[in-house]
Amino acid sequence: MQGQTIKTLSFFPGCSLASAHTEHGSSLRALSRYLNIELAELVDWNCCGSSSAHSINRRLADRLAGRNLSLAPPGRPLLVACPNCYLRLKEAQKKLAGDSSARENYERDWCRPFDYELKIVHLFEILEDLLKRNLGSDKKHKLQGLKFAPYYGCMQNRPPALYAERKFTGILEGVLSNLGANPISWSGSRTCCGTFLSVTRPDAVTKIVNNMMDEARQVNADCIVTACAMCHLNLEIRATVKNPMPVLYISELISLAFGQKHHGPWFARHIVDPRPMLNSHGLL
Repeated sequence: MQGQTIKTLSFFPGCSLASAHTEHGSSLRALSRYLNIELAELVDWNCCGSSSAHSINRRLADRLAGRNLSLAPPGRPLLVACPNCYLRLKEAQKKLAGDSSARENYERDWCRPFDYELKIVHLFEILEDLLKRNLGSDKKHKLQGLKFAPYYGCMQNRPPALYAERKFTGILEGVLSNLGANPISWSGSRTCCGTFLSVTRPDAVTKIVNNMMDEARQVNADCIVTACAMCHLNLEIRATVKNPMPVLYISELISLAFGQKHHGPWFARHIVDPRPMLNSHGLL
């Protein structure tokens, strides 16, 4: 990708990519470098509020998301990789755009005008661009032989305020198929992982996760592939089946296919080590 113009995107990593799931963040940055995209992380960003603040204190939740919007420089898109963070920031933006009282509070709190033109993009939009431009066409066989179960989870569904937003159906399958991997059809692709019930009702989440692991095995998948850190976490920590299946981020597999060599730290962080499976397909 040498010689192409570097595009700069503002970047909101969110708590998961910056802490417990740095393998997602690191592989995403590696992928961005390959695509000549510079990720300019928001300075002094804060938690989006996740499910906790939005369940307990709506005013606080709006302010948490709104502050992050206020940190985004004008004139360039804001990339958000976490589906939960994406929804929270998009909801806040939509509310601010349509509520003059909310905008007054926002501008008083953060001492800057609301940016109506700010475009918030999800990782899937970057992946969609890969497909449209046929990037990686010279690497069509890099993931040859890998059978994966695509997992979107429930975050592809939209709350009422964002019902008209795009769903990006088929992005995981399309991008990885282009690189030679084989998507496996299964009923678990949009099953909720249990999200934060993992803390309050781990027994319920374990039942969900074990059922998903069993089905993925039954359809002969080698791994489950997701783009959501919460889904990844629950699938790894709550599975109690005898041989849990590796769960990989889409960013890890694409970066691997594109020849990124510094993937050791990513895979070492997985609770279910994916390296034996990847080695069995000659991918490492």
